[in-house]
Amino acid sequence: MKYYNYDIVFQEIPDEVTLAINITHCPNLCEGCHSPHLREDIGEELDTAVLDRLLARYADDITCVCFMGGDRDVPAVERLAEHVRTQYPLKTGWYSGRNDMPPHPNVFDFIKLGPYIPGKGSLKQRTTNQRLYKRNGHAWEDITGRFWKTL
Repeated sequence: MKYYNYDIVFQEIPDEVTLAINITHCPNLCEGCHSPHLREDIGEELDTAVLDRLLARYADDITCVCFMGGDRDVPAVERLAEHVRTQYPLKTGWYSGRNDMPPHPNVFDFIKLGPYIPGKGSLKQRTTNQRLYKRNGHAWEDITGRFWKTL
């Protein structure tokens, strides 16, 4: 599994300062994708050593690590999330274009599911098909509404 880039973001996971890592070779081919270059098999290998180097630099500045994609190799994303959970005092998230929970969802604190559908919009639109879930013990709470502005 490879990653293209990363950034520290404030909007992907509510109330968290997140290191968002953009994973490449996306198989979903969503119409209107905002990052179509991530469909290509490009970038550097993402493994625990690379993750440790990133976290040596940023762990004191963030509260969460979110894997943006990785649908082609879900077990690898789960292994990296488990590594973060066991080695660092950080939360973990996964943004997936899939509709189904991964086999081992409890390695994540947050999971976004659903492909981007232009007519339905992103998480910011009330019409979205996408959902962001927060783990609450062994249950998952839909917190998508946290992205919607109230008038």
